[in-house]
Amino acid sequence: MSSGAGKIVCVTGASGYIASWLVKLLLNRGYTVKASVRDPILDGAKERLHLFKANLLEEGSFDSAVEGCDGVFHTASPFYHDIKDPEAELLDPAVKGTLNVLNSCAKSPSVKHVVLTSSMAAVSFNKKSQTPDVVVDDTWFSDPELCKEAKQWYVLSKTLAEDAAWKFVKEKGFDMVTINPAMVIGPLLQPTLNTSAAAILNIISGAQTFPNLTFGWVNVKDVANAHVHAYEIPTASGRYCLVERVLHYSEVVRILRELYPSLQLPENTLIVAPSPSLSHQCWCHPIRDGKFHPSYRLDLLARVFPAPEKGMGWGGSRSDGAPII
Repeated sequence: MSSGAGKIVCVTGASGYIASWLVKLLLNRGYTVKASVRDPILDGAKERLHLFKANLLEEGSFDSAVEGCDGVFHTASPFYHDIKDPEAELLDPAVKGTLNVLNSCAKSPSVKHVVLTSSMAAVSFNKKSQTPDVVVDDTWFSDPELCKEAKQWYVLSKTLAEDAAWKFVKEKGFDMVTINPAMVIGPLLQPTLNTSAAAILNIISGAQTFPNLTFGWVNVKDVANAHVHAYEIPTASGRYCLVERVLHYSEVVRILRELYPSLQLPENTLIVAPSPSLSHQCWCHPIRDGKFHPSYRLDLLARVFPAPEKGMGWGGSRSDGAPII
């Protein structure tokens, strides 16, 4: 794969969970990175990391950051649950923010490629069956009306943002790829605790029950690598679903219990009833040689869930604000 030496890229929301690893990887590969990060303590940061301030809701805010870049990784989007105003706190930053970044890209003749961080939330929240024989793939889209009915505001924000992005690039005629990861877990570089890591921390921190839910799971390092693959490989196009395994929370608890038998872990779900989606499969669109190849398998969860005895390896404390992932 080609080196990034001499190439300039922009990463939005670069202080977030996925983006922190993405910035680290890009710097390691020789790229010059223009990014919004608070802590520039990374190898290569002093020479090749340029910080900027930008507001997702301010039109033109990203113009100077994008100018002169070969590519743009748009990762910034709020993800948290305790919200009072869904439109102001989630929907506008996701949708208007994405369009503002894409508008800046469209103004800059240097930008050749855009990689958008979307989510499996924009893929699988619909009325389709998700039984073990069903394969969820990149042709699926979440149903906005169902999201509204269920008050799944984060899911709605990712669904509407990705839809708006595809309509925009189709009209403007430039190149974009979306990365749609499932529940992202693994070590943190940022100082605040993001929502997906907090879900695991809650289980090991004295929770009496675990959620009666099934999710796809994937390691954050694989997600960062997938962004770079999507940018560097000329044939990359469309949407890329990133799912290493689909697990019910009961399986996550079982794995944690095997890894750390001394932990006091919950025995039951909050609601003792069958999960609405016990299992399904996910087809991961080829990025490299035939399929998505995770390097950090969930079978090796010691890599994914760092040891509690060592302070979780998650760095920092719970965020007071909205984690950006």
